[in-house]
Amino acid sequence: MSDPLVSIVLLTRNGGAGLRELVESIGLQRTDFSSEVVVVDSGSTDGTLEWLQRSPHVNLVERIPPAQFNHGTTRNLGIQRARGALVVLVVQDAVPTADDWLARLVAPLRSDPRVAGSFCRQRPRADARAITVHYLEQWAGASAEPRRVSLDLHAVHDLDPGARLQACTFDNVCSCLRRSVWERFPFQETVIAEDLEWAWRVLQAGFALEYVADAAVVHSHDRSAGYELARTYLLHHRLFELFGLRTIPRARDLARAIASSTRLHLQCERDARHEGRRTGGIGRALGLAVAWPLGQYLGGLSASRGLKPVRWRTV
Repeated sequence: MSDPLVSIVLLTRNGGAGLRELVESIGLQRTDFSSEVVVVDSGSTDGTLEWLQRSPHVNLVERIPPAQFNHGTTRNLGIQRARGALVVLVVQDAVPTADDWLARLVAPLRSDPRVAGSFCRQRPRADARAITVHYLEQWAGASAEPRRVSLDLHAVHDLDPGARLQACTFDNVCSCLRRSVWERFPFQETVIAEDLEWAWRVLQAGFALEYVADAAVVHSHDRSAGYELARTYLLHHRLFELFGLRTIPRARDLARAIASSTRLHLQCERDARHEGRRTGGIGRALGLAVAWPLGQYLGGLSASRGLKPVRWRTV
């Protein structure tokens, strides 16, 4: 049997109904190429593993201990077990919105060898809370406008930290990689932002990245303020290491950011109540108004001082 053109790699752990919906959706995709589904499961205990092993849409299931999971190296393992020249990475709770999602996502890599990777649009869940919807809709990975990014290699070092991050917008929630490029630039072992780091490396090597706005998945999270504080801290520690970026460099900037976030979040809650949409409550709104700016400030501060990041088990 010849190798498939596309391998879809899923990282799973206790995926539940969302994962089953994703796998069933993969089975319904309309394509003119062959594909396979490869799963790396890191310790499911809810029946996910047994369901995956029975699914007619899954070709291979690899098992690893939970302690072995890493955002970079576990994805490398999945790609190593896959056979396709193009590899789609998708998280277990991202569900395609159409049956041509896969074809549209891989199309830029099929048509242009200069494209190293693509990623798709993210839409909020129908039951997402107002603040979650607001922030997701402001993000570049939710835009209705497609784009291609490449760098002028003579001017790349003149980019300021913010421009570097903007150029590297890339998201392994749902992405497609060219295997030959990944073989040169595998993911690094990291607690977060393996996708941004990979994007920065391949852009500097002269490749292009493409955002495919007409391929979309439903994916959003209404996380607690505590979780968001920990995640934002780790992310901004990494952003300083990668790009030298500090979004909130001083204590007075932090105070202003918390005040403006508080006003925004309360307005989101008021608008949602008025329009009959789901709210998260005033307590959560205020908690997130502190958590996100504080995480940015502490992450950038600790990285700028050369400190190793504090680890949270839950992130």
